[in-house]
Amino acid sequence: MSAGRLLVMDDEPRFGAFVEEVARDLSYDVKVLCDPTEFKGVYAEFVPDTIVLDMVMPEFDGTEITRWLSAQKYAGKLLIVTGYNPQYSKIAKTLGELGGLTHVERLSKPLRLEELRRALRA
Repeated sequence: MSAGRLLVMDDEPRFGAFVEEVARDLSYDVKVLCDPTEFKGVYAEFVPDTIVLDMVMPEFDGTEITRWLSAQKYAGKLLIVTGYNPQYSKIAKTLGELGGLTHVERLSKPLRLEELRRALRA
């Protein structure tokens, strides 16, 4: 039985592969993207119920995607991650909540294995 559909958006392929491995061990169906320009199309096709979203990426940042998810009335879990200033994820979380997202959590890189497992299980 699947734990759900997880979409990972991170421009660092190694981080995406790490999240994918952990999520598959928890029985998620997983899609990993490294190019943020592909996000909207894959989101519409895959219809995830959990998203792991990096904040700092080329071309689009996580704040823009968070706003877009709010406009789409995304009702799933959003895990916002950043290896930079934690203010980025704090701002995105606040924007998402103001936009109606109800399940938003902030995580910091480097992400520990148990922390990721806990967030995906919650």
